[in-house]
Amino acid sequence: MESIYLKTLVEVARTGSFSRAAETLCVTQSAVSRRIKFLEEHFATELLDRSGAHLSATPPGNLVLEKAKKILELEQDLLADVGLMCSKEGLSFASTPTFGIVHLPHILREFMLMSTDAEDLKFIFDLPGDIVKGLQKGLYDMAVIEHCQCFDLSEFDTISLPSDEMIFAGAPSLGLHPPFVAIEELFRQTLFGRHEGCCSRTLLENNLKKIGHQVESFQRLVVYDDLHIIVQALLEGGGIAFISNDIVKSYVERGLLVQYRVDGFTHQRSRTFAFSPQIHCDQVKKQFMESLFGHFQLPSQFREGKSSEPMSCSA
Repeated sequence: MESIYLKTLVEVARTGSFSRAAETLCVTQSAVSRRIKFLEEHFATELLDRSGAHLSATPPGNLVLEKAKKILELEQDLLADVGLMCSKEGLSFASTPTFGIVHLPHILREFMLMSTDAEDLKFIFDLPGDIVKGLQKGLYDMAVIEHCQCFDLSEFDTISLPSDEMIFAGAPSLGLHPPFVAIEELFRQTLFGRHEGCCSRTLLENNLKKIGHQVESFQRLVVYDDLHIIVQALLEGGGIAFISNDIVKSYVERGLLVQYRVDGFTHQRSRTFAFSPQIHCDQVKKQFMESLFGHFQLPSQFREGKSSEPMSCSA
């Protein structure tokens, strides 16, 4: 059995939906459905309970899920171990979707001009916590992590990049008055957001917790995994989102969206470049780092491949 079938089951169970799992896996919904059907025929039992609004694992499904996660983890460990033995020139880079959408295309354009013969390039979008785990297991050579919580990055070389500003955004037709708006006004709107564990969701939940509220305080919560869909929903005037200012900046400049801040909220999240000091830093990796540092106009000492002190986290 190919591990992609097990990975599909894990994603469906995590998201509770064939369509969301399909978005995460970058396949069609029918492909996800076929894979689940194959598994259920293979084990001769239903693995998912389809009776509720969200898909959930049946008792046999939970057993398969438990073993599937262990198998997938073993597969990742194997890939990492083999990768360490075969130190060929290449690059495996991970980032959050926001960084991948806003900054990575510009970095890659400069990188491709410098590294015309580069091969074996992998660029992965993931959650901050999973990126850190991937770095620890050697799955990624380097990563940019946008985060709003403290991760232990002491085993890596780290460089603090310019922080990312998180703001509320919505269409002008909502009638909200910038730049600052009372949270009670926002509660009357539909909130478009990403799933639990996403950094923007975590930062919003932490802000709300400080004032005795939660995301359910909004009129309605609609969860999308795709940032492009969230932006489209905002442009259509369907509600608001707590989203990176970098994502919506061009729409704000054209008057299609308006950005809002809430007095007392934390609107900044940290952004860190991290890589293991043990990686084989070949020419390809050096050129990518040069492109990334140049994009953010970092001081010249960083461009020599030096790192800053490991990031410290305040309580």
